Amino acid sequence: MSMRLKIWLALAAVYIIWGSTYLAIRFAVETIPPFLMVGTRFLVAGAILYGFRRLRGDAPPLRVEWKAAAVVGILLLVGGNGIVVWAEQYIPSGITALIVGTAPVFMVLIDALRPGGQRPGFKRALGILIGFAGIVILVNPSGMAQDPDRWVVVGLGALFLATFFWALGSLYSRNARLPGSPLLGTGMEMLVGGGCLLVIATLTGEWGRLDLAAISARSLYGLIYLIVFGALIGFVAYTWLLRVAPTPLVSTYAYVNPLIAVLLGSWLAGEALDLRIMLAAAVIVGSVFLINTGRSPSPTPKPVIVVPTSGDD
Repeated sequence: MSMRLKIWLALAAVYIIWGSTYLAIRFAVETIPPFLMVGTRFLVAGAILYGFRRLRGDAPPLRVEWKAAAVVGILLLVGGNGIVVWAEQYIPSGITALIVGTAPVFMVLIDALRPGGQRPGFKRALGILIGFAGIVILVNPSGMAQDPDRWVVVGLGALFLATFFWALGSLYSRNARLPGSPLLGTGMEMLVGGGCLLVIATLTGEWGRLDLAAISARSLYGLIYLIVFGALIGFVAYTWLLRVAPTPLVSTYAYVNPLIAVLLGSWLAGEALDLRIMLAAAVIVGSVFLINTGRSPSPTPKPVIVVPTSGDD
């Protein structure tokens, strides 16, 4: 098999697997309490990744590396993914993916507003404006005002908070003192994040609401899919691609994953897919493209890279 074909097969795996994790989350939380589900997912996947890399000869992480991994794990997996999982009890998976897909918009905005941050160039500034326009189209404030649903409003607010944490964690991880092995570092982040999520599950009384006999096959398969495909196979393919493929090609997952999520949600879960959602998807994906291809006026611009843990993106 040629290297070119291997790259495209790995890229297709990242496209489909990470695009499908939002639907798997929706199925998983149907009968499993959200924080218990996501905490279990990351603890199991983290233990496998960490153990695998240590057995392959990676050095024991330093204390400073554990501290950095803890910060990234709390921001991305607890503040980001954990809130996303909770919100998917009320928000369709496709809309969730589109909102989370605006993380690069928040990243550029946070970076511009922080002390010593980089001001966006014209294309990135335009991308920010277009991104927020896409959010307005997607959320449809006038429609919500006419027919407000409390939990939908709360869920949407939670998703924007999760996207903020996702962007913050991604920015922090750029310069964090993490291990040289991406898979070892990811395993560490998952172990810390999964442990914190189980603490949250305990504090919110989810153990008392867990009914093992009531867990549906669809929820169980969703959890297994998230562990095996989303957290393990997807990450292995992604980290391999980062070593052998051009970064602009690898980064196209950020445009494709939300579209995959919208289509799968409509096809397999009967979620709405009307002209407004399709228009919002096109606008949001276009804004992310502008941001990722734009340049900062700084002489040493840094690329906007969202650390994927997703759904996994």
